[in-house]
Amino acid sequence: MARSLDGLVLAPVADQAPGQVGTRTRFTYHEDGGRIWAEYAGGDVVRGHLVGTREGDRLDFRYVQLKQDGTTASGHCVSTVVELPDGRVRLDETWQWESRPGSGTSVVEQLPS
Repeated sequence: MARSLDGLVLAPVADQAPGQVGTRTRFTYHEDGGRIWAEYAGGDVVRGHLVGTREGDRLDFRYVQLKQDGTTASGHCVSTVVELPDGRVRLDETWQWESRPGSGTSVVEQLPS
């Protein structure tokens, strides 16, 4: 199992569609006893939160966010935690909106120290 996500700051490696998270979005993760949560903001996202569970290297969580245009969106994501050769963490994500149509994949990586 890859190391704890607690206190790590991660960012997407590429921009998603307009109005979604992108390379300027920063996620600050917390982890305690199989529970995970994070706050995120940046780019088109004013504020976002996610909450869920971790079992081994699998995360399963729901997210909700407020965008710059005042709209909100929510969805579900399943991620695989991968430890990179340099010791940083990457999350390979598969997500689906629950508040609107759409789904996809994305990658977020721990920012270098």
